[in-house]
Amino acid sequence: MSPFKSSTGLYENIAGFLCYLFAFVGGVVFLVIERRSRFVLFHALQSVMLFAGIMIAHAVTGFIPFIGLVVNLLLTLLGVFLWVILMFTALQGKWLKLPWIGELAERQLNRM
Repeated sequence: MSPFKSSTGLYENIAGFLCYLFAFVGGVVFLVIERRSRFVLFHALQSVMLFAGIMIAHAVTGFIPFIGLVVNLLLTLLGVFLWVILMFTALQGKWLKLPWIGELAERQLNRM
C-alpha cells in the first residue's frame, strides 16, 4: 500500500487503480477532483487518452466491412489486456508509461 494519500483522501495507488477500473469515466473523475498527486493525475490522463483512443478507433473501424470486425476484435483484446495490466501496475504504485500515450500524458501533466 502506498504511504501517500491523494487530495481525495484515498491512497495514491488506490486512486490510480480506480482511474483504470472505470476506464474513461474514472480518469475524467480523477482529473476533476484530484488537486496535488502527480501519480493520480498521470494515471487519470493516461486512462482518458488510452480509452478515448480505443473508443474512436472502434467507431472508425466499425465502418469498414469485414476487416473492421477483425480489427474491432483485436482492439477489444488489446483494450482488455491493457486495462488489466494498467490496473495492477497502478495498484502496485508503479508508473507504467505506455508508448506515445504515456509520453503525451506526461507532457500534459508537466503543463498543469
